[in-house]
Amino acid sequence: MEGRRIIKQTEIRKIITLITVISIGIALTTVAAFGHGGKHANAFTHLQALQKATQLYDKLISNKKLDPSWETTLKQVTVSNRQKGDKKETVVEFHRSEGDPPAVYIFFNAAGKYTGSNFTGE
Repeated sequence: MEGRRIIKQTEIRKIITLITVISIGIALTTVAAFGHGGKHANAFTHLQALQKATQLYDKLISNKKLDPSWETTLKQVTVSNRQKGDKKETVVEFHRSEGDPPAVYIFFNAAGKYTGSNFTGE
């Protein structure tokens, strides 16, 4: 009888271990899924804005919309969010160390769509 009891306890331990491993696996999968999804998954981040704006900035220089000196005198890039009325937008500012105008501004809407660029920031 005791032999059976030991076998049953061993089986119970195996079952508990298996349930624990499965539970941890489900928990990790759930955390990973929510980490990549959910309400904020489609939010346009500052990093995405910087990447898109840099590509546009390079195109402006290569297409001669910006003077080539913008490539060698760049000193600072700033990414910020602002609210204009009921619109939220992300602004990427490229500032240079010398020359006029001193900065070029590239704008994106909340979804990350390019909405324009200028030298005034307005």
